[in-house]
Order: sequence, then structure tokens, then C-alpha cells
Amino acid sequence: MTRGVTTAGHHQQLLVMPDDGVQPVIDFIASAQQELRLKQFKLQSPAVLEALRQAHGRGVHVRVMLNPHTSGGDRWNDEAYAALQSWGVAVAWTSESFPVTHEKSIVVDDSAALIATFNLSDKYFSETRDYGVITYAAAAVQQVIDGFEHDWTRSFFDPDLTIGLVWSSFHSRGQMAKVIDTAKKRLWIQHPKFVDAVILERLIAARERGVKVKVLCGGKHGISDWDIYDTFASLRVLSHAGVKVRRQKHLKLHAKLIVIDRQMALIGSMNIDRSAFDLRRELGIETDAPEVVARCVELFQRDWKASRPYLAPDPLDPDVHEEGELPPDPHFIHD
Repeated sequence: MTRGVTTAGHHQQLLVMPDDGVQPVIDFIASAQQELRLKQFKLQSPAVLEALRQAHGRGVHVRVMLNPHTSGGDRWNDEAYAALQSWGVAVAWTSESFPVTHEKSIVVDDSAALIATFNLSDKYFSETRDYGVITYAAAAVQQVIDGFEHDWTRSFFDPDLTIGLVWSSFHSRGQMAKVIDTAKKRLWIQHPKFVDAVILERLIAARERGVKVKVLCGGKHGISDWDIYDTFASLRVLSHAGVKVRRQKHLKLHAKLIVIDRQMALIGSMNIDRSAFDLRRELGIETDAPEVVARCVELFQRDWKASRPYLAPDPLDPDVHEEGELPPDPHFIHD
């Protein structure tokens, strides 16, 4: 597990969206002096693109990998790809080994890595609840670099699972389940999507052994038509099992956060979703850095207090699926 405290300035820092906004990401990119690697599902922020252009202009070796299209076929990154290419930045589409690369990572100078739940697009800096962890732990940073290099060269990547990073596809379901199984008193989940029977069973098993389980979901918002049945049914099963379920208020929920006993957290790009575990390139991080976990606890409690109890609608009754929901946004989909 990656360890550290933010006050030391050496180990970890938590970014919270929309509270912190785009500036910490810009500052992180601006700190690069020699090399910068960026792998991203969605890159549309003019400010981030300008920061990349400036880094390239001051002699930083910038390499960018962008996901070519969503599972639905949308090509959100074509404009960013063309812009980067026109500036002379080394840019490539992500590995064809994965139908979607959903990872959101940036590595600066082989010394620091940002692992995030948010895309590099303006709405994720202003409208959504999201998180990112900047880690300076050498082993974790090197493994993010190794993952980048293997995907860049289209070669197989076999990560060391003992250092606190969580990788798809192959390992993340088991890693997430193992984290959930460690909970003794409290288990807090802030996730939008619930489409995996293994994780559902683990959450119910935690409740049955006396753990107080809270789930903060996003309701229907951003859930695709083919995932809404599983998500609603899973949320209903959790409620029937005694799990407290609430729906996020005021902000769009895009975060993927699990807090265990207020002592550790799992933050990453992967939804609780079969394709996220089995098919896609995803990346998350386990952390017990005290100030990172404390801020996760503070944000979860704030969002929980602002929310209300939620019983998901009957998945087979579409007439009630929109009750209390945020207005639909075709560009906000949990891919």
C-alpha cells in the first residue's frame, strides 16, 4: 500500500473536484522539467492542452496516449489528438489490446504520478464529484511509468500487485474485493455504477458480519440503458440487505471511492462494472496516507449529509426511472 502525508510534501496529495478545480492539474503539468507522460480517456480541457503545449515548448519530452473512442463509438479525443500532433507533441492512440482505455494518469519527471477518477475536460473540474491522488512513492510512480511504456509499445504488462496500485484488466476485481473484505466497522462506497455480482456479494457479506455499509450513488444519471437494470437491481438488493443507500445531490457523481474504517481508501478509474474489471485498461490506488484519507472522509460525510435516502426504482418500470433525476446529459456517460 502506498503511504504518506500531504504536509510532508513528499508522499501524497488528494485532489477533489470541483472544489480544487483545474489549477492543481495545470500546476502539476507545469512542474515537469524533463519528461511528462499522460494517458487519458477524455482530453478536452483547453487549459490542460495549453499546459501540455507549454511543457513541450520549454523542452519537456511530452508523450500522450488518448483513448480513440468510447464503447458507444464517440470520438471525443480527435480534436485534442490533432492539436497535439500539430504542435509536434508525441501522441498516440491507446493500445488496441483494450476496447477502451479508461485510465486517467499523468507522470512528471519519473518522480510523481497523478492517478485520477476525473477526465481532463472542463465539466469534470466544475460539475462533478471526483478525486485524484498525486503520489511520490517511488515504486508506485515507476509502475505507472511501466504501464505507460508497455501500452505505448503494445507489449504485455504484468504489474506487481503488492505496492498499492490496482490494475485492469485482469486484477482489479480481486483487488477491490480484498479491500472490501478488510473492513471491520465501516465501509463507505461513493460509486455511480453497480454491475458486478462478485462485488455486490462482498458488500452484502460485509454488512452481514456487522460492518456499517453506506453507499452513495448517482441514481440513473449517466448510466447507459444496458447498465440501468443491473445498477438499479443491485442498489435494491443492497437496500434489502440493510445497506444504507443515498443518492448524490447537487453534483454529478463520477467519483470511484471506497473508504474502509476511516483508515484507508481506494480511488481509481474503474467503475464497479464487469467490463471495467475484465476488458478495459483501468488504474486505481490504495492509500492509507492520513491526510488523504481524512479529506476523503470529510468529503464523503459532507456529500452524505447533503443527500437523502434512496430506494432505486424497479428496473422493469421505466415510467419511474426519471423521478428526482438530474437533467440528462448526453456527454456525461459512465463508460
